[in-house]
Amino acid sequence: MVLRTHRALLSRLLPDVEPEDVTVREGQFHLVVIGPDRVVCLPRTEAAAARLPRRAAILRVLARLDLGFHTPEPLMESSADHAGDPPFLVLSRVPGTPLTADAIGDPRVADAVAGQYVGLLTGLARAGADDRVRATLPTPEDRWRRFAVDVRAELFGLMSAGGRRRAERELTALGDLPDLTAAVVHGDLGPENVLWESTDGLPRLSGVIDWDEITLGDPAEDLAAIGAGYGADQLRRVLTLGGWADHETITRVTTIGATFALQQALAAYRDGDEKELADGLAGYR
Repeated sequence: MVLRTHRALLSRLLPDVEPEDVTVREGQFHLVVIGPDRVVCLPRTEAAAARLPRRAAILRVLARLDLGFHTPEPLMESSADHAGDPPFLVLSRVPGTPLTADAIGDPRVADAVAGQYVGLLTGLARAGADDRVRATLPTPEDRWRRFAVDVRAELFGLMSAGGRRRAERELTALGDLPDLTAAVVHGDLGPENVLWESTDGLPRLSGVIDWDEITLGDPAEDLAAIGAGYGADQLRRVLTLGGWADHETITRVTTIGATFALQQALAAYRDGDEKELADGLAGYR
């Protein structure tokens, strides 16, 4: 459908690319048209469209850092010169493909992947001290308390009584979390956003995409996403290799991970995305 609706625009942004040579993916905030060497992001809502300039600015900062892996680089974005076109952002295509949870059944693969996740998170923590990064990224103060207040105010009316009790337990636990803002946090580090290539039969981290939720915050959020995507055993490997298997870190990881559905629902509610909102609130209705 998106290829037909935006055919004229896509033919300009992806010249000499045939429809059969592209892949279309639907994310929470964007429709993504993936060509051989570039990617076109089309926001799904007006709110997502309004965030495109900030997203491009952040990606330019990331591209200048030595993170040890590829990140998308902005190539073109909608402006007054593109009047009449829907908002868009064209990015370089990051090489590689996602790694499924089944692929880490081999202990050698699981260990190799865990070690590279440690390197990824260490690089993001180091980037959090970079003045260019801190000047560009949001640094939310008292994030989890404010999140809890907003969920109660905006989402509780959409939940069943049992859903509100469940959400209240999860939100109450957030009140004990420290307000950490020293590290860069990807914010959506699920398997679909981490790309790999193969070297000597083992996965090699190639790049990380979809930085819409990037912020300065607690690395436990990204660790929780690893656990959600690959399971408890793989999370345990990463925690152990990274030296993060202490009780305090594990508690933060568990507490934040329990709020992922609420995070999705709140973002969807504010963007007017009924599909994502229904998915996020499925366990609360």
